[in-house]
Amino acid sequence: MRSGRLRRKEEWLGMNVHRISAVLTAFLFSVFGSAGAALAQGQPAVGEPHSWQLGLQASASPVKEQLTDFHNLLLVVITGITLLVLALLIYVMVRFNAKANPNPTRTSHNTILEVAWTVLPVVILVVIAVPSFKVLYFMDKAENAEMTLKVIGHQWFWEYQYPDHEDLTFSSYMIPDDEIQPGQRRLLEVDNRIVLPVDTNIRIIVTAGDVLHSWAMPSLGIKKDAIPGRLNETWARIDREGVYYGQCSEICGTNHGYMPIAIEAVSKERFAQWLVEAKEEFASNAPKAPAVQVAQAPAAPVPAVQE
Repeated sequence: MRSGRLRRKEEWLGMNVHRISAVLTAFLFSVFGSAGAALAQGQPAVGEPHSWQLGLQASASPVKEQLTDFHNLLLVVITGITLLVLALLIYVMVRFNAKANPNPTRTSHNTILEVAWTVLPVVILVVIAVPSFKVLYFMDKAENAEMTLKVIGHQWFWEYQYPDHEDLTFSSYMIPDDEIQPGQRRLLEVDNRIVLPVDTNIRIIVTAGDVLHSWAMPSLGIKKDAIPGRLNETWARIDREGVYYGQCSEICGTNHGYMPIAIEAVSKERFAQWLVEAKEEFASNAPKAPAVQVAQAPAAPVPAVQE
C-alpha cells in the first residue's frame, strides 16, 4: 500500500518537473532565439534603439557603465531570490500536501528560521544599497568640468545654450515624417543636433521654460527632470564618436512624444571647427545685451526774474 502511494507520488513529481522544465526551455529558447535573430541582422548604430533589442543600450559614458554594472548585479540578486522562492514553493507543495502529510505539524515557531528570514533580507538590502549610493553620488555633479551645456525644455522642442562659447544658442525640433530622408530615424531625427566633443567632462544644466520635461539619453545614462524655475545638474563624458538619440521622458502635453534628442559626438578638433560654423549660422539667436540708458541730470531751475 505504502509502496504504491510512493510510486504514484514519484510519478506525479516527475510529470510536474517535466512540465516545468519544458516551460523553462520554451521560455529560454524564445528569449535567446530572438536575441540570436537580432544579432544576425548586425550590430545597431551607436546610441539608438533597434528591433527586438534585449537589455540596455550600449554604454557610451562612465555613468552608463556603472549603471549597467548595477543593473547586472540587481538582475543576479532578483534571479536568485526568484529561484529560491520557486524552490521553496515546489518543496512545500510536494512535502506538505494532504497526501504526503496527512497529520500536519503543530509547530508554532522556529527561532533559527525566524532569524534567517530576518538577517537574509538585511544582507540583500546592504548588498544592493552600497553600489546604489556609489552610483547615485557618482552621477550627481561633474568634477573638473571642461565645458557647460544648458538645456531648456519647451512645448514641444528643446533649446540649447553653450555658455562657455559666447552663449551660442539654438533650438532643436523633430523632423516631421514628410521631411524624413532615407536613412534617418523616424521620431528621433532633429533639425539641429547637439554637437559635443568626446573625452571631455561636460556639465549639463537642465531647466524648463513652461511645464515639466525630462531630458533623457539612454546611452549616456542620463535622465534629468527639467523644472521651470529650477536648475538641475548632471554630467557626461562621451567615450566614442557617433550619434546618440534620446527623448523627453516626462509627459508634457499633446506633443510629448515628438520631442527627440540627438547628440553628435565628434573629436575635439571637429568640435572647434563646428563652433566657428555654428556661431555664424545661429548668430541671430544670440541673446542681445539690454540697451543701457544713461540717466540725465535734471535741468537746473530757471531763476525767477524780479522786477
